[in-house]
Amino acid sequence: MPSTLQHAPGALGAGVIDTDVIVVGLGPVGAALAALLGRYGICVLAIDKATEIFTKPRAITLDNEALRVLQLIGVRDGEFSTVAIPQVQYHSPLFGRFARIGTAGIVDGHPMLVTFYQPELEQLLRAKLADHPSVDMQLGVSLEGMVDDGHFVHARLKDAEGRECQARARYLVGSDGANSLVRRLLGLEFEGQTFAQDWLVVDALDVPNPVDHVEFICDPRRPTPHMVAPGGRQRWEFMLHPGEDAQAMERPESVRRLLAPWCDVDRIRIERTAVDRFHAREARSFSKGRCFLAGDAAHVTPPFAGQGLVAGLRDVANLAWKLAWVVRGQADARILDSYDTERRPHAKKIIRLARFLGALVMPRNRAVAFALHGVIRAIRVLPAGRRLFDDLKIKPENTFDNGLFWRNRKNERLRAGSTLPQGWVRPAGGAPVLSDDALGLHWAVVGVGVDPTTRLRPDQLHSWQRAGGKVWQWTQRAQAQHLAAEGQRLEALDETLLPRRAPLGWVFIVRPDRCVLAEGPVEQVQELLDQALRRLAPDAERLPRRSANPSPWSAVDAT
Repeated sequence: MPSTLQHAPGALGAGVIDTDVIVVGLGPVGAALAALLGRYGICVLAIDKATEIFTKPRAITLDNEALRVLQLIGVRDGEFSTVAIPQVQYHSPLFGRFARIGTAGIVDGHPMLVTFYQPELEQLLRAKLADHPSVDMQLGVSLEGMVDDGHFVHARLKDAEGRECQARARYLVGSDGANSLVRRLLGLEFEGQTFAQDWLVVDALDVPNPVDHVEFICDPRRPTPHMVAPGGRQRWEFMLHPGEDAQAMERPESVRRLLAPWCDVDRIRIERTAVDRFHAREARSFSKGRCFLAGDAAHVTPPFAGQGLVAGLRDVANLAWKLAWVVRGQADARILDSYDTERRPHAKKIIRLARFLGALVMPRNRAVAFALHGVIRAIRVLPAGRRLFDDLKIKPENTFDNGLFWRNRKNERLRAGSTLPQGWVRPAGGAPVLSDDALGLHWAVVGVGVDPTTRLRPDQLHSWQRAGGKVWQWTQRAQAQHLAAEGQRLEALDETLLPRRAPLGWVFIVRPDRCVLAEGPVEQVQELLDQALRRLAPDAERLPRRSANPSPWSAVDAT
């Protein structure tokens, strides 16, 4: 079902721009969100006050979850450069290597951990926007103020020449970074902690004997993360001492002095430097009325877990389909409440993980280093302790505690609220593909070895199709009996799902973001689908939500 608006991209001008969603901020999170909304056919006005991509070093790592979200957005393997990271090491001046995280595996069809070059990814995501006629990207345009009247969000915009115009949208998303104007205009507190230390980030080329992994030198005298990156790059992040001037430390002579213990500074090229200060914060709520926050506007994660941009891409996958289904009239606006319910608790868990790892990386003194690093080294003597670190069990799973799903403890295999595993499948008569590509941008009822269609009523199938759903059979390799129609079969080419996670005769409903909504034996498929449709069904009698006291927000109010 197409978007209800026919907003044609073009330059800002007189009059009011009508669109479905305004995205404020076109960093990687905003560009990814606009691209995914464009794939869903939603009219988007995507603005950024800058006219060029920021080229200073920032995010550098992505995990398998982030790569899977990029796959959903339409980024194909090899479209931007990555380097697979086999391991993450933690070194102490007192104990040597006291911890190690193994990251050489493949999860859901993607490497567990890679490094990348952020400007290249941002350029690719902005190029993706051009593939979607419903997305209007406007650079050099800033948000000046906005009003949520309960029906629409009215935004006041200004371009680089100072010309103002009005835009009206059903929803607005602020992905405008840690200093988010949208968040301030909404009056949402940004709770948490700012670390007192500044860090000098250095990207260098032509480094002799480069490392092939990520290492953290957890020396209280000067903690230093060091890692490999695409394009022959190596990155160092040096914690600055109190009293060290940031501008002075960025001078070439200071940078070369810091790098001298690591390499022959006369043989390398310093590509860029930047001084950053790390934060651990999250907004009190990720939504208010018809406005939402995503990425650093909603939560800022210290870099020690490599999860900052990853968390923002999780926001994108969770929010985009919900906005699309509501805008297209295929779901009730109530489902949008689940965005904050699902994403904020998990973002907090990731921030806690990053703060814990940060304590390992930058102990305050040698006594603290001895205690922390010694305990971790002792824990790893035990098999369970080694699994905690080596197998990355320390990382919180992307499983929701509450939200748009339901669980039946007696029938739990995949665990509703968690992400469906991705494997390799072969559509009938087709070539092998990853299962997310086969399922497409839809809801799905999937039967494991069985055809759910045979147990569904005609009215259910009709309602499910209207709601943007499809029905699939995930078959055994070379299964020859009890087959669904050819266009509904996915032949398993590995054991990702069958029989490792779900037995024959199992059925599950999966959301467009690949979160499992519900599951159970195929005998319960009618009941499961009826309940899913009830949770999605738009209420034709429901009026748009109004604020109790609608009031204008402006940049002046925010300051």
